[in-house]
Amino acid sequence: MKISLRWLQEFIDLPTTDPAELKRVLDMIGHTVEGIESLDIGWSDVYVGRVESVEPHPDADRIRVCRVDSGEGPKQIICGAWNFEEGAYVSVARPGAVLPGDFEIGRRTIRGVESNGMICSEKELGLGETHKGILVLDGEPNIGSKFDDLVELPDVVLDLEITPNRPDAMSIMGVARDLAAFFEVELQVPEIEVSTVPGTTPIAVTVADEEGCLRFTAREITGVTIGESPLRVRHRLTKVGVRPISNVVDATNYVMFELGQPLHAFDADEIVGDRLIVKRAASGEEITTLDDVERALDETDLIIYDDNGPTSMAGTMGGARSEVSEKTTRVLMEAASWDPVTIMQMSRRHGLLSEASARFERGVDPNIADIANQRASAMVAALAGGEILDGAVDVVARSVEPSIIELNSQDVERILGPGFTPGYIREILERLRMSVAGDDPMTVTVPTFRPDVTRPADLVEEVARIHGFDQFGSTLPTGPSGGLTAAQRRSRTLLHTLTGAGLSQAINLPFVNPDDLDALGRSPSSSALLTVRNPLREEESKLRPTLLPGLLNSVRFNLSHGLTDVGLFEIGKVFSAEPDPHDPRLPAQSDRLAWAVTGGVGLRGLEGAATAADGRIAFAVWHLIEDALGLDDGRLEQSTVPGLHPGRTAEALLDGKVIGYVGELSPGVGRAFDLPGRVAVGELELDPLLSPIPPTVFRPPSVYPPADFDLSFLVPYSVTAREVLDATVDVAGELVESARVFDEFKGPGVDEGFRALAITYRLRASDRTLTNEEVAPIRERMIGAADSLGAKLRGV
Repeated sequence: MKISLRWLQEFIDLPTTDPAELKRVLDMIGHTVEGIESLDIGWSDVYVGRVESVEPHPDADRIRVCRVDSGEGPKQIICGAWNFEEGAYVSVARPGAVLPGDFEIGRRTIRGVESNGMICSEKELGLGETHKGILVLDGEPNIGSKFDDLVELPDVVLDLEITPNRPDAMSIMGVARDLAAFFEVELQVPEIEVSTVPGTTPIAVTVADEEGCLRFTAREITGVTIGESPLRVRHRLTKVGVRPISNVVDATNYVMFELGQPLHAFDADEIVGDRLIVKRAASGEEITTLDDVERALDETDLIIYDDNGPTSMAGTMGGARSEVSEKTTRVLMEAASWDPVTIMQMSRRHGLLSEASARFERGVDPNIADIANQRASAMVAALAGGEILDGAVDVVARSVEPSIIELNSQDVERILGPGFTPGYIREILERLRMSVAGDDPMTVTVPTFRPDVTRPADLVEEVARIHGFDQFGSTLPTGPSGGLTAAQRRSRTLLHTLTGAGLSQAINLPFVNPDDLDALGRSPSSSALLTVRNPLREEESKLRPTLLPGLLNSVRFNLSHGLTDVGLFEIGKVFSAEPDPHDPRLPAQSDRLAWAVTGGVGLRGLEGAATAADGRIAFAVWHLIEDALGLDDGRLEQSTVPGLHPGRTAEALLDGKVIGYVGELSPGVGRAFDLPGRVAVGELELDPLLSPIPPTVFRPPSVYPPADFDLSFLVPYSVTAREVLDATVDVAGELVESARVFDEFKGPGVDEGFRALAITYRLRASDRTLTNEEVAPIRERMIGAADSLGAKLRGV
């Protein structure tokens, strides 16, 4: 955002105007200065003159002979502009004057008529791009006075980078407020004088979408005359990068830069049905915006309607149908407050990154809407000669109240160091326009223009910012150290486990080639994929719905550079066009963990090769994660997953819910990614892995001997070993210490469609030695549980 130093000084008496010093201060208080532009007076010997007479040139149709008094008596000047007449006050470059570009003005004869100097346009003076006529001055300035006195030059324009959490600083008043707090000087808020006449606008306003619109204010100004703004207004807007358009539109832009509230001026006569409705767009609707582009609307777009359909895109750009034009005589001035996320999504979707949307998507203070409306309406009345009706519209859909935070001075000293007394803290916060009550702890009321301040730590940051970061010593403050959250600790455990197993972390961009999804056998419909508007590479135009394609391409890259053994894992986000369950306005996106291993795994002995990667290695990685994170409820169940080997793949379950899959890449997919050998892969949802687990409760080991026995079952292929284990252990209760399958047999002596599973069980009591009489009924219940699954005790 650009600000003019001369404009800024209307709000604050700066103790310094040195650009280098101001840059240092602004950088320190959080508004980084990205550029400084010095604007100097680019001319010499230009004076205020009055046109005494205008006559046709005797030998030319397109130029006129003017007699102009610039303090030396009437002089004859030839001029080709037609936008002025006798009595106009103009800027006159006398003979010998030098204009921007080292253009020297002299006396010259044009078709037999002498011209003594030049009447200047804005462009010729370097004040703007307007070249349609000469510069006609406002009011009745002193004839013969230097034109320099009528313009705010020299000046300095500062280009600031405003962080996204500071919507209040997207205005001259917001920057001045921070500088006033830092320099301990008074903030000079401009007074708003609104003179109204009796009457109420006939235009009714309805807010049908209270989520998207917090507040809507409107005022009608009648009897306006559209024309050019005064030089001072045009010049200020030009300096901050805004093209002057007309007195009404310039007023809205002027107030937006001044107070930070974007506004929109409707031609009231072009509002069909005398009513405006704020609601979401309907599918298939279109609107032609002020830039003369016809835009197809989305059902999530927030639109202002009249009885003839869409008339403006809320908080982003007005519609061409109701824009202010030279024919406008009635203006409806709108200042509203819009939902930041709605405006951000709409502006990105349509590629409309306007000055208004840049402010609304940060979060403009709803409580300044009517103040800005009054300021802009008064300015229109002054510049365009209109009258403001006293019956204003103010629809508050959702009120926003100031935040109240309790702050203890000990917390400030703990974080920032000694010297921050309650009185000094109160002084800084009050300089920032916050209200402070109580002593210690103090209760701080944060104004609504600071939505970024929500907790005590934010207040501490504000104190440090205004105190001056360069005022702190090099010693670290004392106090208790911070700690990692449970999820952060578990995340580190996961990383250490995978790297300890020999896997390296890969970091890939979140873009995917749809051809890779096809090769993996997981190409969803185009509507389920998120498309990148401006992809880095055209072939990678989608956001990934799975981590696996990028990981497999990374494996291929490593193999192509001479490695034979590659083990990679990645933690990253995957995306879907489906709405996010927590915020339906956003696309679904979740964190996942994936791995891919090929070649040899583990240490190589002197006489043998390392274990070759296959589905078993994928299962081993899962079991490592289980053990490291204490996932007692984790399990694998054989399954079929697109792109994976049908006989060597399993779903990973946690607490009975599927969180991903592990297994071996199918040979066809491996060939599609140029991977010659077997590849062990897995992909899991990350959040369930990092969720807190119940604390481990210590139970002293039993000192009594165990009761060990084996059972061998004939199990149908349709029944898994896990099912047999779970069924038999459940009926045994808490006496089961361990149970595992130690043998599987298929062949002679085993019926077709069956296999023999041998399971060893260990039972142990904590308070006694188990007798055969106790174990026997438990053993029979186990046999009965297996029988209910179709597994028969072998040999019976």
